[in-house]
Amino acid sequence: MFKFLSKLDYLLRETFLGLRRGGWMNWAAISTVTVLLFLFGMSLQASWQLERLLTQFGSQVEVSVYLDPGARVELVAPIVGKMPEVVDVKTISKEQAWESLVKELGMSEIDGATQQLEGNPLVDELKVKARTSEAVPLLAQKLGKVPGVDDVQYVDEAVQRLAQLNKGLSYVSLTITTVLTMTAVAVITTTIRLIVMARRREIEIMQLVGATTAWIYLPFILQGISFGLVGAAIAWVLISTIQRTLSNFLSAQPDFIQFLVNGLQLSPLQVLLLPLILLCLGGSVGLMGSLFAVRRFALR
Repeated sequence: MFKFLSKLDYLLRETFLGLRRGGWMNWAAISTVTVLLFLFGMSLQASWQLERLLTQFGSQVEVSVYLDPGARVELVAPIVGKMPEVVDVKTISKEQAWESLVKELGMSEIDGATQQLEGNPLVDELKVKARTSEAVPLLAQKLGKVPGVDDVQYVDEAVQRLAQLNKGLSYVSLTITTVLTMTAVAVITTTIRLIVMARRREIEIMQLVGATTAWIYLPFILQGISFGLVGAAIAWVLISTIQRTLSNFLSAQPDFIQFLVNGLQLSPLQVLLLPLILLCLGGSVGLMGSLFAVRRFALR
């Protein structure tokens, strides 16, 4: 146990010493990782929020199902309600629809309008709520095949726009993350190499007294991992601050904005996963950069 603690103390002291000697290059490496993880975290969070908005918006999308004039709504509604894509079915009789239309047109007498048109020209209607936005097109096709259904209408453009935005955001996020990851690895590699070169004499002495290659260069690898973890922590603080500020701002807006506020909230699992993902990615970037740096010297 004492031997293990001595080795751990040595590694920590050597790692801290290397970080002190890195100077401003340390901040260059940490800031690069911070920018990478901040943009990655924001894009990942935005992707999760868009997916939640899509799901929430999908549940709000109502598919209008118009029945044949001779169809009985009490027979069609149960068939529609049993579909797995359906959350709720609301029945609107042709009398209710006609009364609402007459009021919207500003007519004073519904009986007079009905007599003028020789009866109620409307048909019974079902307002069907979809479970998810992705299920709306398939649900519309299935509803159109139900006996007694004359026409199916739904607003698909908004759903498609949100889905396209989410897909485009994923592509942009992947491109930016790839470029910045390569940049962060390059900066960390350069920083660790400079630190190794500054301690070249100490390394040569350690080699002469029989120290193994792994034991010599392990503190430098820990330094690279430290860059990644510190950058991840800073990025998480920035993302959390922006998220809280945005939530507080939207909460003070009118009630119709609350739909957007609910969609922007992350689930408890996502709140826990985001910092863990940032830490893992930051540590991985730091590890790769430090391995590339010490590999050149270790193979000599």
